[in-house]
Amino acid sequence: MDNGYMQEIRARILAAEDGTVFVAPDFADIADTATIRQGLKRLYQSGIIRRIIRGVYEKPKYSKLLDEYVAADPDTVAKALARSYHWTIAPCGNTALNLLGLSTQVTAVWSYISDGPYKTYEWNSTKLEFKHRTNKEITGLSYMTSLVIQALKTMGRTNVTPEIIHTLSEKLSEDEKRACLKEATESTDWVYDTIRKMCGGDTQ
Repeated sequence: MDNGYMQEIRARILAAEDGTVFVAPDFADIADTATIRQGLKRLYQSGIIRRIIRGVYEKPKYSKLLDEYVAADPDTVAKALARSYHWTIAPCGNTALNLLGLSTQVTAVWSYISDGPYKTYEWNSTKLEFKHRTNKEITGLSYMTSLVIQALKTMGRTNVTPEIIHTLSEKLSEDEKRACLKEATESTDWVYDTIRKMCGGDTQ
């Protein structure tokens, strides 16, 4: 296995930012799945990457301040699993609120809607939960559009204040706002009305 394939996989990992999470499909352009898995296993055994859960690895990030390796980011792990299984996912519930800075409540479970099966994953003190939803809720939507829609649905219409609309507007880039306005047309009327206000498409 100490051949060109191994060197390419190793080089790509070493060139990535610390904290990057990898799954086998990320190297599909280099070799076949069995070769990649063997390569990742070797790199894990040699201490270059660490295994979070089966098939999911991370180039660890070290904190000089804490003098220890930082825990893997659950959202990055969720996105890696989605890549691995070709799922479309979107954070939901308190997870969506946390990621948008609308809640400081520590979430016990990182929750996502998915067009894949219902699945849970656990490592250390972290738990990921994927809840199956119909494709209509997530297919064709960018990650940020899905995230905003799920956050608004979690809060409910009566809790969406002008301050929250302003906060969301500040979070999104102009490109993300344009995508939101275009992609969210099928969402509930009040959700889309809120998105229009947030994205500058409506100031009423």
